[in-house]
Amino acid sequence: MAEDCCSKKRDTLAELALKADQRRVLLAVLAINLVMFFVGFGGGVWARSSALMADSVDMLGDAFVYGLSLFALHRGARWEAGAAIAKGGIILVFGILVMAEIVDKILNGVPPSSSLMLLFGGMALVANLACLAMLWRFRTLNVNMSSTFECSRNDVISNVGVLLAAGLVAVTGSGWPDIVVGAMIALIFLRSSWRVLAEAIPAYRKASVPAV
Repeated sequence: MAEDCCSKKRDTLAELALKADQRRVLLAVLAINLVMFFVGFGGGVWARSSALMADSVDMLGDAFVYGLSLFALHRGARWEAGAAIAKGGIILVFGILVMAEIVDKILNGVPPSSSLMLLFGGMALVANLACLAMLWRFRTLNVNMSSTFECSRNDVISNVGVLLAAGLVAVTGSGWPDIVVGAMIALIFLRSSWRVLAEAIPAYRKASVPAV
């Protein structure tokens, strides 16, 4: 009996320690994404880059996502699944907003500065790779952390796309690579939203069923 009790205590302490580790990581990636939103969006406006602005707005969305993940910690499976649903909704909204910005760029835009795109896109890539590395060990822990990892992975893909667009803008002198990559980022948002919601909604329903 005493051994069983001690075993349960060890399990509880291990779970609490893991939650603390999650909180520290989420706080770190939240701060990184918030800072990089201001840096990246300012750089996008300066460079007149749709892809760079879309990428930076995504980082602001991720800051909200990580905040929701922090809120869901210690609140059980239902809260974690609910936070994941909110994240999926946020990703969906930003995907739609980016598509609207791209339409405006097609109608009114001018070629962006490739050198500024490379500078700020490179900074964002380094920041997001650091976030991805910190989140890696939690990527399959639960639906909350899995959806958080999904957001960070999308950021890295978006950053690579921005750098590719910058290179093509430099070579061609056209703004179309920037527009195309911005559209691809938007499609990534929409696909990711579908995946997160498809996993989170059933998990929320399951957690909402009263135990018999």
